[in-house]
Amino acid sequence: MVILPLAIAGLFAAAFGFTAWKARAIEQSYPNHGELIDVGGFRMNSLFVPAGEDADLPPIVFIHGASGNLRDQETAFRSRLEGRADLLFVDRPGHGYSERGSERNAWPDGQANAIARLMELRGIESAIIVGHSFGGAIAASFALEHPKKTAGLLFLAPATHPWPGGVDWYYDLAKKPYIGWLFSRLVALPAGLVRIDGATHSVFHPNPRPEKYVTEGAPALVLRPRNFRNNAIDVANLNEYVKQVAARYSSITAPTVVITGNRDAIVAEEIHSVGLKRDIEHADLVWIDSLGHKPDYVVPDVAVAALEKLAGQDRDLEAIARAAEARLRGQSAPRS
Repeated sequence: MVILPLAIAGLFAAAFGFTAWKARAIEQSYPNHGELIDVGGFRMNSLFVPAGEDADLPPIVFIHGASGNLRDQETAFRSRLEGRADLLFVDRPGHGYSERGSERNAWPDGQANAIARLMELRGIESAIIVGHSFGGAIAASFALEHPKKTAGLLFLAPATHPWPGGVDWYYDLAKKPYIGWLFSRLVALPAGLVRIDGATHSVFHPNPRPEKYVTEGAPALVLRPRNFRNNAIDVANLNEYVKQVAARYSSITAPTVVITGNRDAIVAEEIHSVGLKRDIEHADLVWIDSLGHKPDYVVPDVAVAALEKLAGQDRDLEAIARAAEARLRGQSAPRS
């Protein structure tokens, strides 16, 4: 009668201990290389890369998606844009190395407001806001809440509109007050380590995943308990939020480009990207055949051309997109 409770307690202790040890190991592998700045009661982490003398673009702020951190967009864009503009890569509140802050930061408008304050402290008056996936909802909210700070909007495979159905079960479970705390500290990290290779291949499918993504993009940071639970809460809240906010997108006046693929298995492009084209007057929608959920990595040339167009330069996005399609034709992700 005593042995069973002791065995259960031992298993719990071992799981807690493994998670704590592995979370520290992940942080040692991917240490913070940004700067923590107090934005009003909590600290946000960001990496600021200043423009060079020959800069030809306005400041650009990059907002990562679910399960991400600032390294995700930095890896995709820094080498292509460094020197051309002030670049600000952010860890969203509760992600990467940013603190969570208030409960309002579990919603896209709270995170948008935090990013706006961070921009002020970084000396950025306005910027082109780039949002990938979940970051698209924050970019849209940023434009609604801070139109004068929004020089333009670039949406990459965005999640911005209500969709039928829900989210994966583990998001709803991890969001719960008590059991979610336990799940994040007992199960999420070891299970995530088993799944991370296949999951990251799935995010890129049908396109090949760059090998550097796992090491340089540092997706393992989300497996740390606090990050995992914050991410789950964000994702579980999103549909409820966009049901309330999407009707306001028609008031967005910033120049806008949406880049999406027709093979996105993560978000439904016919709902989100088409919805943005419908709702934001004069928005450009760039469709790319055979592209999945990661245009930032798979067709970064199209994204950079979109930034140039948003900055007022003459760019034929359709021609550049067709060239990208020709490059993708015949490519496929390896079996995982």
